[in-house]
Amino acid sequence: MMKIGFFEIENWERAHLKKGFSRDKLFFSENRLNSVNVKKFKDLEAVGVFIKSDLSKKVLDQLPKLKLITTMSTGYDHIDLNECKKRKIVVSNVPVYGENTVAEHTFALILGLSRKLVSCVERTKDGSFDLTGLRGFDVMGKTLGVVGGGNIGQHVVKMGKGFEMDVLVFDIQRDLKLANKMGFKYCSLEMLLKKSDIVTLHVPYNKHTHHLIDSKALAKMKKGSLLINTSRGGVVDTMALVRYLKNGKLLGAGLDVLEEEKALMEEAQLAKKKHWKHKDTRVLKADHALLKMNNVLITPHNAFNTTEALMRIINTTVENIKGFKKGKKVNLVK
Repeated sequence: MMKIGFFEIENWERAHLKKGFSRDKLFFSENRLNSVNVKKFKDLEAVGVFIKSDLSKKVLDQLPKLKLITTMSTGYDHIDLNECKKRKIVVSNVPVYGENTVAEHTFALILGLSRKLVSCVERTKDGSFDLTGLRGFDVMGKTLGVVGGGNIGQHVVKMGKGFEMDVLVFDIQRDLKLANKMGFKYCSLEMLLKKSDIVTLHVPYNKHTHHLIDSKALAKMKKGSLLINTSRGGVVDTMALVRYLKNGKLLGAGLDVLEEEKALMEEAQLAKKKHWKHKDTRVLKADHALLKMNNVLITPHNAFNTTEALMRIINTTVENIKGFKKGKKVNLVK
C-alpha cells in the first residue's frame, strides 16, 4: 500500500483514479501543491501533479518519504530534477497525450487572429454588423514556420499543409524522409524567422530554450507576421514581445502561455510586490500590457484541455504509478 496524493484534480478524475488504486491510501485536492500547503502532506510517498504545482527544493524538503513524482503533463519544468536525482525520487511524465489537441488549439489561435474573430463576435453581440476594421487575411499560400518538429509540431505541419500553406521547420534533429513525405522544408531558425508569415512554437522549456524568441529573434521576423506560443511562456521574452507588438513590427500574437502565468492567477500575490524580484515585476507588467492589446489573443494555458486528452493523461498517470510499484521504468523523465 502506498500513500499517494493527487493535486489539481477535478471531481470526475477521482473516480478513475480510485479504480486504479483501490488498495492504496489516496488523497485528492483541486489545489496545487506548493510551499504553502506542503506541510500537510509530509507522509506522501507518491504525488500526481500538474504544471501549476511547485516541486522545488523547498517543497521537496518537506516530503521526506517521497519516492515518485508523476506529472500529468509532457513538460516538467515545474520539477527540480537535480534535487530529485539527489534524493533518488523517480520522475515520470505523460510524453504523448495531446499532439493533435495542442495543434488544433494552435490553429484556433491562428484563425482567431487572421479573421479577427474576437472583435467580430464582440461587435455582433453589441448589435453592430459594421465590417469596418474587421478585414482579415487568407492563410492559404502563406508560409508557416514551425519551431520544434516533434509530435505536436508534426501535427501542426499536417494542418498547415491542409490549409495549403508552405511550411518551414526548425529542429535540432532532422528527419529528411519525414520532411519529404509531409512536404515541408528544414531550415535554420534565422531563416525561418525571416521567411515565415506565421511562427509557431513547439519546444520544451529548458536552459537552451529560455527566451529563444528574444529581441534579436523578433527583429528578424517579417513585418506584419504573427507569433503563436502554445509551448511555455519562458520561451518568449515577454518585454521584447510587447515592444515589437507596439512598434508594429508584429501584426499580432496568439498565446496560450505566459512567463508569469502562475503569478497572474494569484491576484493576492500581485498586490504584494515585495514577494517578487524586480525582473518578475517587470514581466508581470508586460503580461498585463499583452492582456490589453486588441491584436493579441491570450488563452489560459488551455491548449491541452479536451475530454479526450484528459482521459489519456489520467490513463497514462495510472500506468506510471502502477509501473513504479512493480519496479518497472515507465515514461521516466531523463
